[in-house]
Amino acid sequence: MRLGPSPAALAPLLLLLLSAPGAGAGDAQGEHRADYDREALLGGQEEVDEYVKLTPEEQHKRLKSIIKKIDSDSDGFLTESELSSWIQMSFKHYAMQEAKQQFIEYDKNSDGSVSWDEYNIQMYDRVIDFDENTPLDDAEEESFRQLHLKDKKRFEKANQDSLHGLSLEEFIAFEHPEEVDYMTEFVIEEALEEHDKNGDGFVSLEEFLGDYRRDPANEDPEWILVEKDRFLNDYDKDADGRLDPQELLSWVVPNNQGIAQEEALHLIDEMDLNSDRKLSEAEILENQDLFLTSEATDYGRQLHDEYFYHDEL
Repeated sequence: MRLGPSPAALAPLLLLLLSAPGAGAGDAQGEHRADYDREALLGGQEEVDEYVKLTPEEQHKRLKSIIKKIDSDSDGFLTESELSSWIQMSFKHYAMQEAKQQFIEYDKNSDGSVSWDEYNIQMYDRVIDFDENTPLDDAEEESFRQLHLKDKKRFEKANQDSLHGLSLEEFIAFEHPEEVDYMTEFVIEEALEEHDKNGDGFVSLEEFLGDYRRDPANEDPEWILVEKDRFLNDYDKDADGRLDPQELLSWVVPNNQGIAQEEALHLIDEMDLNSDRKLSEAEILENQDLFLTSEATDYGRQLHDEYFYHDEL
């Protein structure tokens, strides 16, 4: 029997609503806090302990190997572009590794695919099914219904071969549609469905700002000024006052490129001792602790992943 959501099943919704676009990666641009970063981003105390167990000589050896791999043109220096490309590659690698681990956990019967029922059981401890045409009276339950129906639609789109469940590749497309070409159109369609209120195929500034309505008697709050600036200067590339589908994509898809570029610039600003706007191995080793608590090494995690420090990468 298929059941509606229990109160416990609504918990993931509340977390998702609290972590909506605009409340994520950008908050990580503050000062580096080495102890916090190592524990939070290495994955827990156990991995921090493993990091500490490496001898200084082994840390040094693995770090030099990573530096060599970041230096794609082998000229002995790391540029902003090389650092940014490496950080983006690291983001994608760990996202794929996480999806592969999730696939194993979701595949309850170990048949090599994840069904929609298995996804529900892993997420909510039960199989949930909603009538697409019947809104719920309770606001929280209705929000959950909408979210659940969107997940189901994305699941069906990711299922290219239309078989019972998702293969590993299809599961990655479901979890990370921004990384898979055949999901791009779906991502755009979903964004337009949510934000394009007048159905003209574009997102205006008013639609971008959502439910905000300006009070002529008062100045716009700070967050609205920030959002307007993002719309005008970051997303509306052709300055026509609206976001077309490709511009919309740059808004709704996580901007790992921008995050990586900011981190690369931060490292160069902090570690470039001779002001040549690039980093030598000596400069990095001189500031080894900063480099190992940055996204360039995924906060030291890469020193424990042969994919990054092994000579055959």
